This record gives sequence, structure tokens and C-alpha cells, in this order.
Amino acid sequence: MIVTLIAAISADGKIAQRADQKSTDWTSKEDFDFFVSKTKEIGTVVMGRKTFETIGKPLRERRTIVMTRDRRGGVEGVDYTGESPRELVERLSKDGVERLALCGGAQVYGAFLKEGLVDELYLTVEPVLFGEGVPFAVGFDRVDLKLLETSMLGTQSVLLHFSLRK
Repeated sequence: MIVTLIAAISADGKIAQRADQKSTDWTSKEDFDFFVSKTKEIGTVVMGRKTFETIGKPLRERRTIVMTRDRRGGVEGVDYTGESPRELVERLSKDGVERLALCGGAQVYGAFLKEGLVDELYLTVEPVLFGEGVPFAVGFDRVDLKLLETSMLGTQSVLLHFSLRK
């Protein structure tokens, strides 16, 4: 299985100013279009409960999986799991899933990075500094990356594509 981490970050490495903030509140239209296109191409998306709550519904044309310890009050069309990242990847692989997109937040990103499960990373760097805010990822040790490609999304956003050196 190929696990792809997709994130939009501020120029100072934050994924949001507050935990309840939607990324679409501050990211470019071009980043949104990239996110929709790439996640539809991949087909299965995983996110944490807090990230899902900012969206509030399953993503159309994509299987949506929410990682949470509290599965009460589920939304129809969403799969909820309390599995570890490794358990989830192993189960989905056995079920024939070939690609998985990680869509936030910081705890989910960090947990998959810590387990060494991420194969590639797409980071959109937006032209804003938050100062305080939600860090890109938490709870993992150093990860070395290999830059594969850079491109512009519109005139202001930079898309970085990395592989992970394992």
C-alpha cells in the first residue's frame, strides 16, 4: 500500500490557527482543487476526529475513515476506527486498498510518521504566518525526506512533493 500524507501549511509550519479551523478558511482555491483531485485519485482518506468535525460530512467520491477513540454519534457514510495506524494499514491492505491519503490532523500525521508508514508527502505552503497555531505533526522523531518535485499552485502557493527516506 502507498500511504500519502497531504497537508496545507502556513509558511511557519502550522496546519491551522485553532484546532476547530477549517483549512479552506485560509488556504488557496488552487490548494483545495489539488486536494480534491489527489484524494479522489487515491480513493480512500483517513483523518482524525477533530479534522473530520471541521468538515462534518464524508468526502464525496472517496471512502472516508475517521480515527477516533470515541465512536459515538457517528455520521452515515463514514467508517470510524480505533485501530492503530499499523493495524489500519494492514487491514485495509488485506481488503485490497492500494492507496491511502492522510488528511490530518497533527496527531494522525505524527502517528503515521512515527510508525514509518508514510511513503510520500504533498505539502502546500501558503503565504501566511500564523505565529501561534496547530503544528503540522506531533509525536514523531526525525524523518528524512527526498524532494521529488516543486510546483506553483496559482501565483502564491507552493506545492512540495517528497518521498520519505526509509
